[in-house]
Amino acid sequence: MSGAGFDDNGPVHRPVSETAFAAAMRAHERFLHKRGGRRADFRFCDLSHLDLTCQDLSDADLTAARLQGGRMMGALLRFTNLYGADLRMANLLRADLSKADLRGASLNGAVLTEANLSEADLREGMIAVSGPDGELSPVGFDLCHSDLAGAKANLANMTGARMGGAFVKHSDLSDSNLRKAKLRGANLGRCDLTGCVLDGADLSNAQLEGAILNGADLRNARLEHADFSNANMVGALFEPAALETAKMAGVRLARPLKTLPRPLGEILDGHARWVNSDGRDGSRCNVSEFDLSGLDLSGRVLAAAVLRCTILAGCKLVGASLPTADLSLADLRKADLARADLRGANLQRASLHGADLRNARLSPVHITGLSTFTWHTDLSYARLASACLAGADLRGGHFMHADLRGADLRGADLSGAVLRGADLSGALTEGCSFRDADLGEVAGLRG
Repeated sequence: MSGAGFDDNGPVHRPVSETAFAAAMRAHERFLHKRGGRRADFRFCDLSHLDLTCQDLSDADLTAARLQGGRMMGALLRFTNLYGADLRMANLLRADLSKADLRGASLNGAVLTEANLSEADLREGMIAVSGPDGELSPVGFDLCHSDLAGAKANLANMTGARMGGAFVKHSDLSDSNLRKAKLRGANLGRCDLTGCVLDGADLSNAQLEGAILNGADLRNARLEHADFSNANMVGALFEPAALETAKMAGVRLARPLKTLPRPLGEILDGHARWVNSDGRDGSRCNVSEFDLSGLDLSGRVLAAAVLRCTILAGCKLVGASLPTADLSLADLRKADLARADLRGANLQRASLHGADLRNARLSPVHITGLSTFTWHTDLSYARLASACLAGADLRGGHFMHADLRGADLRGADLSGAVLRGADLSGALTEGCSFRDADLGEVAGLRG
């Protein structure tokens, strides 16, 4: 079915009729199941007008294919050759592109939300043809770098993806998994990498100017000579030594305790008065983006306090009162929250690796007034690996896509909790109640 022609403007893509496509896919299905058939060959073909939703194009050849604006939701593209393909503005929601060859492909403006690009190859590449004089000339896109500029790839799985030199500027990669991805020299300028997992990734010589890295996990990443100029790294997890050769001009980081407008004790006392007087006295505590690591805040009244992106690593918060507090993107690694009241708190994307939440209260809080409504404790995308939640009240909690690997959940009550997409690999769950819990797409839960 291949056989591209070329004119002065580059390759001429041949349109494929629905009838011809259906016939090729029937043969491809037999090929995939080793029942004869033939591998689908759509090199230099125009498939942009076809609906490829949930189609199995695994191991097919789509070299330089035109798929611009294509409908490819849930498509299977494992091991597929998409070298130099035009995927601009394509909808690849939840598509499986694991180990696909995307060298030199353009994904500019594509939707890759929840797509699987693990071990995909997005390095540079170009299509070239031989002219009358025998010289090779590039055709197609002006750039040979794989282009993901402006792509929406939040929640994508890019574990181990090869993206050296890729152009990813202005893309949304929030909450994506780029663990051990090869991003050496990639352009990630002004990307949204909020909550992104980059543990063990190679970002050496990468361009990250103006990128948003709130809550991003950069532990064990290679960051030699990376450019973080004017990036927002508040709440990001990294080893300072790894940034010794990185460019850090204008980087936004958590502010030190000494720069608070008033002594912390005064702020906390004023907040307690604000809570106890229903807002008539004192003032609400807002210490967002400050570094309070290692402090003893046990028993403190912090209900409805604003602690967004606050560094609370190693803090003692035993028995602290934190209902409806905003702790989103907070760094609570190894914090002691035993018996703390966290009902209705916002802990989205919070880092709680190794934290102690034994017998803590994380059930909903019911707000009454002119109307009655319920605030559920929100731990969506939270990192709770190796955390201790033994005996905790987690009823009705929201744990969507939370990392609970190796967590101690023995005796915890997760009745009615939403755990969709959470990872419980290696978690201890003896005596844990999952009654009426939403366990859709949960990984690692032992029966």
